[in-house]
Amino acid sequence: MHRKSAKVAQLSHETFLESFSSNCGVIVVVLFAFAFMFENFAIPSSSMASTLLVGDHVMVERASLAPTTDWTFFLHYRQVHRGDIIVFYKPVLDPDGEHTPLVKRVIGIPGDRIHLSHGTVFINGVAQQEPHAAPTTAENYYPYIDDFPAVAPSIDAGVTAEWAVDLRQHIHNGDLVVPPDHYFVMGDNRHNSLDSRFWGFVPRQNILGRPLFVYWSIDTPEVNDLAPPLSERAASSAHDLLHFFDKTRWSRTFHAIY
Repeated sequence: MHRKSAKVAQLSHETFLESFSSNCGVIVVVLFAFAFMFENFAIPSSSMASTLLVGDHVMVERASLAPTTDWTFFLHYRQVHRGDIIVFYKPVLDPDGEHTPLVKRVIGIPGDRIHLSHGTVFINGVAQQEPHAAPTTAENYYPYIDDFPAVAPSIDAGVTAEWAVDLRQHIHNGDLVVPPDHYFVMGDNRHNSLDSRFWGFVPRQNILGRPLFVYWSIDTPEVNDLAPPLSERAASSAHDLLHFFDKTRWSRTFHAIY
């Protein structure tokens, strides 16, 4: 018994360098998994309320919706589905010349025929039940966004000039038809969301992933969907640090997103 125990102890002994090398391997694998498969984002606006709140920090899974490549054959990929909440690069450049990442819900997939009637979404002629979406009322009704695309777009209302022109060629018999490899997205807070109704479809290659859960949420001032300037981002970080304990929404920690 004694000899056997001594032999096991001798075999399990590692030098400091061997132990360090082994741990480094584990760390590299973990860092690769997080860098390649996950990314965190902060929600700056209320366009997805009440599903996502301003100040929610979400963990985004990037692998399953990423384009397939030869060297990532071992990962599980799936198609984008209606109802998915996705993070993607905005298909039009912002004033600073960058594609800002946004988060919205997929309403239409390639081939879908879409229109809205007084705020109700119709897909392929069928009215959708959307308990997550903010309802249309007499107070918040707006013709262009609630009866889309029946009402002509107006650049003054926030519609981009390119989409105002391009929109017409995608309308058939009163429906907007989603082209191949593109998606139509909207915010759950329908009357406070600059989405596909204002700048068009999201190309497949622009999709970064889907948010899984809220890992931290803090009550913070709202900004719009555009990337805030560096000074504003610095002020936001200082606000988060100063009010970590009294402004954190502890009940939203690990809140699942769907």
